[in-house]
Amino acid sequence: MRFFMFLLGLTVILQVLDLMGKSSDILSGEGADYGALVEYVRLRMPQLLSQFTPFAALLGVIATLVALNQSSEVTVMKSIGLSAYHILAPVMSIGLIIAVLHFIFHETVVVKTYASLQYWEKNDYAANLPPPPTTASQAWMVDGSTIIEVDSITQSGRVLLLDNVNLYQRDQHAVLTSIAQARFATYTNGNWTLYDVNRFTLPAFAVTHAESEPWPIGIPADRFVALAVDPQQVSFPKLWRSAHDLAREGYPTAELRAALYHKIAGPLSSLLMPLLAAVAAFGLARGGHLFLRVVVAMALGFSYFVADNFMMAMGRFGAAPPILSAWAPFLLFTLLGLSVLFYTEE
Repeated sequence: MRFFMFLLGLTVILQVLDLMGKSSDILSGEGADYGALVEYVRLRMPQLLSQFTPFAALLGVIATLVALNQSSEVTVMKSIGLSAYHILAPVMSIGLIIAVLHFIFHETVVVKTYASLQYWEKNDYAANLPPPPTTASQAWMVDGSTIIEVDSITQSGRVLLLDNVNLYQRDQHAVLTSIAQARFATYTNGNWTLYDVNRFTLPAFAVTHAESEPWPIGIPADRFVALAVDPQQVSFPKLWRSAHDLAREGYPTAELRAALYHKIAGPLSSLLMPLLAAVAAFGLARGGHLFLRVVVAMALGFSYFVADNFMMAMGRFGAAPPILSAWAPFLLFTLLGLSVLFYTEE
């Protein structure tokens, strides 16, 4: 009950503050009315619920353990032979249930509302928008002796659109022979077409232009589709398939795999919160320093969230291996929480 109270309270407060800052932009959108504010809350609130679920779990466990500590129930349980591990086991089982529900909620609700909200924001909160396409940012590929650079990839239904396509053609000795620049390329009915093409040929130093031309390419369209994935806007199975397809084609997938691992490690942090909050009931400072123990427990929780965000940023920039960036904070703070309990028991 405390968990739901904290989660609802945090979400409502943050939603109100967020809506106050965004309301003028939302209402200034083309064709927008006051119903747009309700739509914004509908799309934004699931993200807040998902984001602050572990923090609400931390506060809920701290409040529960403080109540048990103040009523001397912890002392009674320890006097009949229960260890700190036995006392925390039911709380951690609830944390595991919360983690599972959090994962399901995120994969079924949050990814969809996040994608819709991002699309709505990019279109200045205009009303009556068409369904959002799938997009991705800059990408590099190799097709035989040609290096392909694409600024952005957009998929809408069965149509695939590549913006600002650069083709660097090389000979058998990897020497550059020509550069082609197309304003965009489309994939329809199984065929690629380049538009507004400027081609610079070496060593003749000749420049040619074509309004459009067919693009024979050996790269399957599925690879471009796999690239057109935002980890925060797709479910775990789709992200796994995209990472697998790109890895099979030799494309770097560190960022996708880091996000994939974190889709599990993130919700599972609710299981960790009882260990970090345990110092509120089992800390070494027992001489009436309850407030100090609560502060230490909250500091441990905040430290975990800071470390988690830091390691995910390191993973996105390739400074840390994907599995390490996703799981290192969880494992580190699990060991820290267990060491506190072990030292207390000893």
